[in-house]
Formats: sequence, C-alpha cells, structure tokens
Amino acid sequence: MYVDLAAITPSVGNSPELVVPRRYRYDWALFSDWCTACDHRSLPAHPWVVAEFLDEHPAAVGTQRRRVAAINAVHVGAGLPAPGRAEAIRQLLSTNRADRLARVGERVAQVVPRIPVTGWPGGLFGRRDALLLTLAAAGLGFEEIARLRRTDVTTERDTLVVKAGEGWVRVTAESGVEPIAVYTNWVEVLGFLDRYPSTKLLAGRLDKGASLSAFADSARRDEQPLLTPIDRWGHTPYDPTALTGHSIAALTRAHLAGQAPEHKRPPTWQPTTKSDEDPPVPVVVDIELDQSYYDRGIAARRNAHAHLEDVTDVLDGIEDEADKLLADLLSILDHTEID
Repeated sequence: MYVDLAAITPSVGNSPELVVPRRYRYDWALFSDWCTACDHRSLPAHPWVVAEFLDEHPAAVGTQRRRVAAINAVHVGAGLPAPGRAEAIRQLLSTNRADRLARVGERVAQVVPRIPVTGWPGGLFGRRDALLLTLAAAGLGFEEIARLRRTDVTTERDTLVVKAGEGWVRVTAESGVEPIAVYTNWVEVLGFLDRYPSTKLLAGRLDKGASLSAFADSARRDEQPLLTPIDRWGHTPYDPTALTGHSIAALTRAHLAGQAPEHKRPPTWQPTTKSDEDPPVPVVVDIELDQSYYDRGIAARRNAHAHLEDVTDVLDGIEDEADKLLADLLSILDHTEID
C-alpha cells in the first residue's frame, strides 16, 4: 500500500499573524529562506514542500524532528493545519514506522484479495473489513479510522483521498490491492441500505452474487460514520453508530494473523405448527413511573458527562498500546509463515 503526499491548501483571506516561538526561530528562518529561494510558499506549506525541504537538508533524526516541530508550531500559531502531521512526514521521521507500515501493507495485499465480497453474511463483513484493512495499511490510526465520516473519503481517478486529522492521505494501488475498488464495494452496501433499509433484501442480493454497482451513487454524503458495527444477523445500526477503534484494532490483528472471524449464515426461523388451539392472550401490565424518574436520568447523564471528559486521552493511550501489539505481531509474522 502506497501513501502519497497530500495536503489541504487553506484559503487565507488576510495574511495570518506570524508567531514564531523563540526556540524555533532559527529552524523556521532556515525553512522560510529555502522556500523563498525555491519559490515555494512557506505559510501555509504543503507536506510535499516540507518533505522536499528535509530531503535537501539532511541531518540527524532529532534535528529533522525539531525542524518539523518548528514548521508545525508556526502553522498552528497562525491557525493553519500543521503540514508536519501528515502521514508521509511521520514516516520520513521514523524509519521504524515506515518499515512497519510497509510490512503491514504487504500482509494486507495478501489478505484483502481473499476476503469474500459476496454471500451472506460473509460478503457484508468482508466488504467492510477490506476497507478498514486498506486504511490501516495506509497509516491511519485505529481511532482515526473510527472517526471517519462519509464525507471524509473521496476519489480522484485511481487514488483514494482520505481526511486524516488536519491533513489528507492519498492511497494509490500497489501490490495487487485496488483501494478504489475496495472503497466502492463498501459504498455500494451503504447506498443499497440508504435506498432500501432491509437486511433481508441485501442478503438476497449478496447471496445471488448480484451486482450492487447501481447503488454506489445512492450513498448519502453526510456526517454519518463510514464504518459501522454489524451484528451476527447482518444488521447495521439504525441510528448512526461508528465502529470503535478497539474493534478496528481487534479485526485488523485477526485478519493479519490469519484468524479472521467466521461469519456463518444465521439460522432461519421456522414457525411452529400446532392444532387449532387459540393463541395465548398477551398479558398487559400497567407500569406507573415515580415522579423522580426523569430527574434521576438527567442527573445520571450529567455525572457521566463529567466522568468521561478524559475518555479521549484514554482512547489515545489504547491506540498506542494497539500499535505496539501490532508491531509485536508483525515481528512474529516475520519468522512464521501464515497460510
């Protein structure tokens, strides 16, 4: 999986106020002077400009990181996206990260073509899992993937363009994986469910291997989650609910280890036939709620909001641990051939 360089060019009506922290003045001056000499814009700067600057000014990893930190600090101070946070720049500054992602990409290229896209419910799970594996191989973190909305992914010819944090990641085809095809397979499912919110109808289509391409344009481009959970019956949540970063990490590790969960066809319900007995009469129970029922509910929600303020930091820590576990798994895969 190949990650190309890309960035957003923010529209700046008035020139942003330049704020250069004292400790970064030398590094920013070096970058700014180089941009002027090469006829590049330093503020805002594209990630590919930062990458070219680092390439033309070789130095120790610590020095390069300080230079990128300086560029990011000036951009953030001016209210602009930090170009040094692009995935491509992170890989340039960390050879270990680049090597790990390269190995993940190679493994994903082996796994994705074997994931089913037809049949029920395997085809449904397969289309979703192939996309999350493709995004993980492109360098997106598990929590970043979980936060993706439908409007965060677009296509440009043979390139998948994904919004990641404050920048964009461009994923092109390599090693037998076509990111556009993988993305389209899942969008077809979303488009079908947007038009016909019926799991039974979708199951019939996938069981017959019928094409869903006509429904790709029916998928809504809104703020609904891109990747959603799926229960054993093949139902996706009616209310917009995103697949969690923890679930994405678990699915990614399972597929890379060759231990993807099996999705068997759910049992078909068969009505029981009896004699001409009268059906049982349901018992109606009248329940009266006490007056403080709603007050307790509001208080519980207020307490939950107060206690969950640091949940983002906790999830970030979980993602870091997941990355470490994934790195350990890849080390094992280097010495063990997985069929």
